[in-house]
Amino acid sequence: MKSYSFENARSAEAFRISPNDSNYFAILFDPAKATTDAIFVIEIFNVGGATPPNSHSAAHEFFYVLHGEGVASSDGEEMTIGKGDAFLLNPGSVHIVRNTGKGKLYTLTVMTPNQDFSELIRSGERVTLDEDDIRILQGR
Repeated sequence: MKSYSFENARSAEAFRISPNDSNYFAILFDPAKATTDAIFVIEIFNVGGATPPNSHSAAHEFFYVLHGEGVASSDGEEMTIGKGDAFLLNPGSVHIVRNTGKGKLYTLTVMTPNQDFSELIRSGERVTLDEDDIRILQGR
């Protein structure tokens, strides 16, 4: 077994959980690709997009904003978010992330432990990352 894993943005698998969702995920690492009990994704929110209200009973969820702007809410409290902002949600937190900007919102999202999030994402429809997605994922 290798002691490391490597991923390139161009080869990341991407999924939308439900056809009506306005966000999708580029999987960097998850239990299906690496020896980890966490999941590491780039979460991409279309203009006006948002997560449905959700919570995780046993997992912490971390977000780091790579590009764009939005609003994050947790248990009724809201904060505006933009490039360079980070926030950590504790297990049980009911939360929503919304894109309020003029372009897509990109976050590095990590959930630990995975708590079947990887399996939920992978059960959705496969999507193709566009050139803007690749550019942002590559830090350009």
